[in-house]
Amino acid sequence: MQAVILAGGLGTRLWPLTSQVPKPLVPVAGVPYLEHQLKLLARQSIRDILILTGYLGEQVEACFGDGRRLGVHIRYSREWQPLGTGGALRQARPLLADSFLVIYGDSYLPIEYAAVSHLLTATADGAVMAVYRDPSGETDVNANVALDVDGTVLRYDKRASGAADLQYIEAGVLALRRSVLDLMPSDGKVSLEEEVFPILIGRRRLLGFPTTQRFYDMGTPERLRAIEEYLS
Repeated sequence: MQAVILAGGLGTRLWPLTSQVPKPLVPVAGVPYLEHQLKLLARQSIRDILILTGYLGEQVEACFGDGRRLGVHIRYSREWQPLGTGGALRQARPLLADSFLVIYGDSYLPIEYAAVSHLLTATADGAVMAVYRDPSGETDVNANVALDVDGTVLRYDKRASGAADLQYIEAGVLALRRSVLDLMPSDGKVSLEEEVFPILIGRRRLLGFPTTQRFYDMGTPERLRAIEEYLS
């Protein structure tokens, strides 16, 4: 199984922490955050890692190298200009397996990733999205996903705060087939969330993978403190 980590963001909400250090290298519980993610993958025998870097990407590459220190094999694809989450994947296409996991480089979801990948076999040309239901609001993230009774994603909207049909939160882990890249324009900036997910949803090719395990992310100083407490 291949895991692709999106690690090219600017991390502007963590400024000034990220003024000199990319978000994946912000210290969390004594080590760069991304090291926790890589160790989690290694524990699950997921050793084929592709990290998509961008802002200050040379620091990520220098920190982890080929991954041997952590028991994984790491390759890199770097954006020299912002391409968006979809564009970064499109640029890395020659390095992608036929199917692969996508993990957001600023989130942590400690589940068995093989289960997410296995669900991908249920859809011939689609994708799987891990989702978490958070009625108590412990993640401090607004619900943005609506699921049909069969688990198909009916709607994804990060802007429709409080909508009754949005009961789940995207939890930062996807399983994709390389053929999904064919849904993207051939150049320019592309967002998975805004341009690819709507096409998959319209074709009923995006499946939800509900998990009872909450996810953590380091998108804001408050959430960074929560993930620090958890990983400590």
